[in-house]
Amino acid sequence: MDYDVIIIGAGAAGMMAAAVAGQRGARVLVVDHAKAAGDKIRISGGGRCNFTNMYAGPENFLSQNPHFCKSALSRFGPWDFVEMVDRHGIQWHEKTLGQLFCDNSAKDIIAMLLTEMETGGAELSLKSEISRIEKARDGFRVTANGRVLTCAKLVVACGGKSIPKMGATGFGYEIAQQFDLRIVPTRAGLVPFTFQGALLEKLKSIAGVALPARVTAGGTGFDEALLFTHRGLSGPAVLQASSYWEEAAPISLSLLPDTDLPAALKAQRQAKGGIGMTRALSEYFPKRLAALLAEEFAPDGNLADQSDQAIDELTAKLRNWKVTPSGTEGYRTAEVTLGGVNTDELSSKTMEAKSVPGLYFIGEVVDVTGWLGGFNFQWAWASGVACGQAVAQ
Repeated sequence: MDYDVIIIGAGAAGMMAAAVAGQRGARVLVVDHAKAAGDKIRISGGGRCNFTNMYAGPENFLSQNPHFCKSALSRFGPWDFVEMVDRHGIQWHEKTLGQLFCDNSAKDIIAMLLTEMETGGAELSLKSEISRIEKARDGFRVTANGRVLTCAKLVVACGGKSIPKMGATGFGYEIAQQFDLRIVPTRAGLVPFTFQGALLEKLKSIAGVALPARVTAGGTGFDEALLFTHRGLSGPAVLQASSYWEEAAPISLSLLPDTDLPAALKAQRQAKGGIGMTRALSEYFPKRLAALLAEEFAPDGNLADQSDQAIDELTAKLRNWKVTPSGTEGYRTAEVTLGGVNTDELSSKTMEAKSVPGLYFIGEVVDVTGWLGGFNFQWAWASGVACGQAVAQ
């Protein structure tokens, strides 16, 4: 064999698996069609890489089998990765909600992973186009750039379809299907919503406005920032909810969920009853949004004209503003791909395909998708470590 292990994909999961396997004595080659390793790491977190979340646990992941991720996550958690970051002298900070970022640059994480790979003697072959993969009696044959390479074990770590301009493709799913492994249908996740028609025209008028909100889709809600855009809705709360949204279903917006709006408006009525409803709402909402909300939901008359019941009804509408997206921005801007290789096909301990000995799938290509905020990187590290340990045995 040319190598003990060939890993397809020089992203977060692939590089981690290569480092672990190499440092355990395996002869490892990582191949990728990109010009540089870790491109999605480089652009993540605004260029500072939200590399994990200190609260990461199984409850922060979506999968047809919510138990599948438990084994890998329990054996390599957020603080295990932080220990590696600290060992390489990378400074970091917590931003919000347990999200950990590099102080300097996401490139520090890429450099760390490349150093870990080098320590283990793992080789890296970039600009490598794979044209063929075959199962041999005692391993696999991989044809890359016209050269046939042999290995005992093959790891698929080439991610999902998200952000095609970064080189993302569905190649990992094609490999799975070649070996008759089932695929959970894929779709864009952690992605902005788009709208059409009259509602879109209204939203365009408040593009750029942001505020705290609870956005709920599919019965799951997230309290973070909501951003109105020229195409629809974005912001962390929207990206989170998008992973739970089903096509043609409405979503619910609860604006300023931590503010007691009924009490505030009733108190304002006592002090400034002569003001109009747009002015009254603009005390709590950005002015352009207040005008839209007053037009959509406020009763006629000044604030003084409103009964307690009218104010309660108005604020109830602001707590459950239902809108129906026409769709999402799709893989073009999605941070992750939902679905992927069915976890029933894989060992949760090693990530090996049950029906194809020696074939492994890790990271985003698997039907395990994390929330926004460092969770998907933690899955990449954990699944990469689990696989790296297994293939080196």
